Amino acid sequence: MEYDEKKGSGGGGGGGGGGGGEIVEVNPKPKKGVTSKVVDYIEKLIVKLIPLPVTDLPVLGHLPDCLNGEFVRVGPNPKFAPVAGYHWFDGDGMVHGMRIKNGKATYVSRYVRTSRLKQEEYFGGSKFMKIGDLKGLFGLLMVNMQMLRAKLKILDVSYGTGTGNTALIYHHGKLLALSEADKPYVLKVLEDGDLQTLGMLDYDKRLAHSFTAHPKVDPFTGEMFTFGYSHTPPYITYRVISKDGFMHDPVPITISDPIMMHDFAITENYAIFMDLPLYFRPKEMVKDNKLIFTFDATKKSHFGVLPRYAKNELQIRWFELPNCFIFHNANAWEEEDEVVLITCRLENPDLDMVNGTVKEKLENFTNELYEMRFNMKTGLASQKKLSAPAVDFPRINECYTGRKQRYVYGTILDSIAKVTGIVKFDLHAEPEEGKKKIEFGGNVNGVFDLGPGRFGSEAIFVPREPGITSEEDDGYLIFFVHDEKTGKSAVNVIDAKNMSSDPVAVVELPHRVPFGFHAFFVNEEQLQELAKL
Repeated sequence: MEYDEKKGSGGGGGGGGGGGGEIVEVNPKPKKGVTSKVVDYIEKLIVKLIPLPVTDLPVLGHLPDCLNGEFVRVGPNPKFAPVAGYHWFDGDGMVHGMRIKNGKATYVSRYVRTSRLKQEEYFGGSKFMKIGDLKGLFGLLMVNMQMLRAKLKILDVSYGTGTGNTALIYHHGKLLALSEADKPYVLKVLEDGDLQTLGMLDYDKRLAHSFTAHPKVDPFTGEMFTFGYSHTPPYITYRVISKDGFMHDPVPITISDPIMMHDFAITENYAIFMDLPLYFRPKEMVKDNKLIFTFDATKKSHFGVLPRYAKNELQIRWFELPNCFIFHNANAWEEEDEVVLITCRLENPDLDMVNGTVKEKLENFTNELYEMRFNMKTGLASQKKLSAPAVDFPRINECYTGRKQRYVYGTILDSIAKVTGIVKFDLHAEPEEGKKKIEFGGNVNGVFDLGPGRFGSEAIFVPREPGITSEEDDGYLIFFVHDEKTGKSAVNVIDAKNMSSDPVAVVELPHRVPFGFHAFFVNEEQLQELAKL
């Protein structure tokens, strides 16, 4: 893990003007000495701490016009060494951005300037409790240390304690950095592609709970749908945010126990909630020396389907399926009497496996693509396996969010959850039976293999033309790649239609980009709106 922002430096210059009158003799009288050296030192510090974006990056191939915009990806990158435990979900949010304009690329990385980060910078070290601390009796003691610091006002928790390290989304002229234990942070993209944290968004104080890292924006209505989960009732709270950025009243969702609910889904008329048995259990944490979130393999999975403009939960319909957990959904839609969910399903997850140092092998992270159907007329649910293991971070052409679509783009994961390739699924084709790994054939329409020692990240689909009038897969996939043999990182662009092994473009980056979580593409029109902030 890295502890510093690393960026290159760039520069530029300007010229003067002219006019009439007497010519002035130029005879400057600079001064050397201690004062000069002090100022030079301050300048070096500024350049080191706040380097400029790296411009005119080497581009192999060409960057299509539809990629004019900013490709951003966020992930955990602790600025300060942890005091004790460290989990993959910990770490300060760092956004890696690539500004693409007229075939040229600029790179920058910036921390999300959260309340947590600012306070730890003030102290010069790690002060806030981490998920990695929450195990056994030690976890209970660390919780009490956090509460003590807050009570004594050593730490100010009035702005939350989140990291902004999980995902990014654009809504109502704002780019939001998200982590599910906190409120959104607003980022601005500057003309040169640089990134600036403007502050936190609480929707005029209407948001008083956490905000998922995976809200959904309906491309047809412009509304955003979101939720938060809590370890105190109500355990789930659903919200609708208008196209104009107004957050409507909360809709509490009743479930039996506090859970981790990382994602949800929307259709044209419904919101889908997932009551899956990954429980928040502090007593078991201490008693059994477990991580605070514990999966119960004996419990069924429950999916709640609620009319998406409901003012309360009275109309929710609950459906039961076999035990599982889900981190990420691809999409959902309606088909006659059924609501269809396309998702990445796994069994018996153990979050403790991604606690601390990277393991040799993760036994239980065998995520598979599934289709789940909830019949609103009969109340019955069914599921169908669509892939071999392991696939996650599913993305689609988001012009189809909440509507029926054909193609899903996912990341192929190896035994320690590193991304070894990008896969394209065709939902109109039948999966091949008996497959032990993801490979071309059946509903696997294409595979882009990164090659030995090269690992990637979530791939974002960018359509050649926005909307649903052109072919759904007419566009490009863009993602970060790191070569562990050479130590070099790059951004790859591949053709989503043919999934050719020859990238459309490879943009070489000035240094290593650490592995991260979710990405987003901000198009040129959205950048123009961001410029008004």
